[in-house]
Amino acid sequence: MHKLDGPVDLKEASILARRRDEEVQRQNRIFNTRVRTIGIDQQALDAQIQDRKIQDETEARKHIAFAKDLIRHDQTMCLLDDRHKHDVININKAVSEYRICYQKPETRREFDLNDPQALKKDVPARISDTDPRCTVSSIQRFTGEDINQQERIRRQQEQIREWSLAQQNELKNALEDQKFANRLYDNTRIALDRRICDLQQMEEDTRRAVTITTKDFNWAQATEKAARQKLEKQQEQEDNLVEIENLLHSDLLTENPKQATSAFGPNHVIVHRWKGMTQDQIDDVIRRQKQQIQERKRLEEEERQVNAEWDRRRINDARAAVLLERQQKRVQRQLRKAVDCQNMLLCKDHKERERFLKNEVYVNVPTAKYFEQFNTTSR
Repeated sequence: MHKLDGPVDLKEASILARRRDEEVQRQNRIFNTRVRTIGIDQQALDAQIQDRKIQDETEARKHIAFAKDLIRHDQTMCLLDDRHKHDVININKAVSEYRICYQKPETRREFDLNDPQALKKDVPARISDTDPRCTVSSIQRFTGEDINQQERIRRQQEQIREWSLAQQNELKNALEDQKFANRLYDNTRIALDRRICDLQQMEEDTRRAVTITTKDFNWAQATEKAARQKLEKQQEQEDNLVEIENLLHSDLLTENPKQATSAFGPNHVIVHRWKGMTQDQIDDVIRRQKQQIQERKRLEEEERQVNAEWDRRRINDARAAVLLERQQKRVQRQLRKAVDCQNMLLCKDHKERERFLKNEVYVNVPTAKYFEQFNTTSR
């Protein structure tokens, strides 16, 4: 048999006693709120506070400097913006004056097509009910008929849709142009900020030089302008005399019929020299108009047949959609009934589980002995 009461190891006993003393001292330090200090370095905290104050002062000085630069840049941009607006106004004014002086509507080649008085100058297709031109083939008079009503309504709807799409596209393009202009304006403003200092110095230097030479230059310009105007006036008088002589002997005033012949072929004429169509040309135009009337009637008949076919297809599609909707409603009612039954079963199972947890599982109440085991050691 083995001996159970052997000699005690003194070294191990001393280690256990030392550990017990250290645990008692640790508990006194931790549980005593008057002497307990955990993880606080006052010198490090003071150094951090001082560094934070220095950093805040530096940031404040930077913000003040940035604010001053921003104010100066804003003032410069306001000055440049005013100058740009003034330049734009001058340019627009010069363009308007140029259009008024040198681009009058009467001087355009297509003025006869855009003449606002063209309708007053033109003879209408029908003057009165007794007009001899209103024959059966003229298609100018029908009693109580409006054949083109559907076509006219369709074209009006089409035109409204095209206008709406065009307005949407214009709005989209305008927004994109505005965004692009804003980006371009920002980039330009940054470049101007970089360039403004150099420009100010260059402006000061050039202003002194320009002020010195302006007087002499203006005097020389005035003398040269007077001489040039005199020569131009003399040249203009000579040119006017030559032009009058050329016009007196030109084909325009002599009304030469060959002057309307174009260099591009026999089917081309010079508009401002043309004296009118021949009888053969007029007959050819009337024949082509009759052909266009027949072609238009054929196209209207084809369109009517296409519209009838589309109406039949829409009716069939609507009928099929109604049948499909009814079938979907029947399927949804069946699914709803199945879901309701499943929910009732799940509710019943949930109530049974709650009753089991309440009556079988959560029945033990913690006693005072359970709470006394906390806060007994320092570990």
